[in-house]
Amino acid sequence: MKTTKEIGNYGEDLASKYLVHKGYKIIKRNFHFGKYGEIDIVAEINNILVFVEVKTRTNTDYYDPILSINYPKQLALRKAAEGYLYVNKINDKECRFDVVIINLSQNPPKAKHFINVM
Repeated sequence: MKTTKEIGNYGEDLASKYLVHKGYKIIKRNFHFGKYGEIDIVAEINNILVFVEVKTRTNTDYYDPILSINYPKQLALRKAAEGYLYVNKINDKECRFDVVIINLSQNPPKAKHFINVM
């Protein structure tokens, strides 16, 4: 059985491939910003910087994984994104937050993409 970390990494790999297939350029994966956590994927499309949260689930029968991105998680994502902009001295770029849900209970795994969620 795979660990939660291994499942998460696999989901992020699938999400990255999915986004590249849709025309996104992957800029950074797993950007950590201190106590505020991390951004799973930083990507770009149409000159928009996209901060992507990836949720990988082996079973989605009981709840929608999008519900796990609650208010505290949203705040942490915003702080981490602000950190990314600060560290990389970016202040003139349009940005947005997307979520990619990877459902491993389907064969092949399915991706569901939510654009501009926060």
